[in-house]
Amino acid sequence: MKKIVLLSFGFLTMLSCNESSNGFTVNGSLRGDIEDGTQVFLKKIGDDNQPVEVDTAMVTSGKFTFKGVSEKPELHYLFVDKAKTYAAFVLENGDIDFEAQIDSLGYAKVEGTTQNELFSDYMKQSREISQRAQSIQQDMQRASTTGGSQETMIALRDEMQELQEEYQNFEIDYIKSNPNALISALLLERATAAKILGSEEIQELYDTFTPEVKDSKPGQRIIESLEVLKKSEEQAKNTAIGAKAPNFSGPNPDGETIALNDVLGKVTLIDFWAAWCRPCRAENPNIVSVYKKYHEKGLNVIGVSLDKSADAWKKAIADDGLEWNHISNIAYFDDAIARLYNVDAIPAAFLLDENGVIVAKNLRGPALEQKVSELLD
Repeated sequence: MKKIVLLSFGFLTMLSCNESSNGFTVNGSLRGDIEDGTQVFLKKIGDDNQPVEVDTAMVTSGKFTFKGVSEKPELHYLFVDKAKTYAAFVLENGDIDFEAQIDSLGYAKVEGTTQNELFSDYMKQSREISQRAQSIQQDMQRASTTGGSQETMIALRDEMQELQEEYQNFEIDYIKSNPNALISALLLERATAAKILGSEEIQELYDTFTPEVKDSKPGQRIIESLEVLKKSEEQAKNTAIGAKAPNFSGPNPDGETIALNDVLGKVTLIDFWAAWCRPCRAENPNIVSVYKKYHEKGLNVIGVSLDKSADAWKKAIADDGLEWNHISNIAYFDDAIARLYNVDAIPAAFLLDENGVIVAKNLRGPALEQKVSELLD
């Protein structure tokens, strides 16, 4: 299940906005089988996205304490020696009360500061949905191992899909209801990265944030990601069906420059591929067949390779019998033409009419020949 995910190391990154200038005190209390002298480790996420140890404390009669000053609130983690789980909380200036059972640190009760109250509220609601998801997954596993009916499996998959949508809506509603929560910035950052929302929706939610949340590190990253997303959306419009295909040029295997506008036919296929791409190579015989059948009627093809090796590119052209025009900057996914066409996965294809207008995208197999035949015949 991809969308119902509790906050993890990769997602729980640094927060900002001070609660107090007098420093912090973490008053920890652990229940369960724990010996005096057991070490408690305070960690945070480093620049390499791995946990870095910040401080260590010793347990005495089930208690431990951390003290210091936090320049900005930042998500930290508590690990206890020999414990199998860990706890996440916001380290910010103020008195933070931490209570947990030693064998279930992930369910710690953290109180005392504003951002920890907000963080705990989110985690409580998030866990309720996640527990329902786990229950459905268990039902699916039982149905699978006991030979459950197809109707049962379909019903469970539908239920899981509905829960995924509910979780997504829950996170968006939480952001709307808590513009003062740093967790809201983290949630919006994740939604931005996953392209769950469009740039306009992201901007609207971001604009509701308090100045402190906007100025937080996740808030600043949202703005950076938003600019990238807006550019991507604009490029997508430029290469949408009905748009005039942007012109481009590049070197062919002989080093000569070829431009799209120079090779336009009555119908033109722009094929993004690479020698290392197995699905691309598997589709090549189909493109060869369509090209041979319709080239004399006006079909042209221009291959844009995202290869990393010129030798591999040229060899694949020969091995697969690709007799049309080819260009490549040997730049992998950093290729400027791929970026121009918003291509982040291959194979990718754009079919153009005689005016260079995009009339179809990513047609493969019989669908490609059917559309070419329709346009030419």
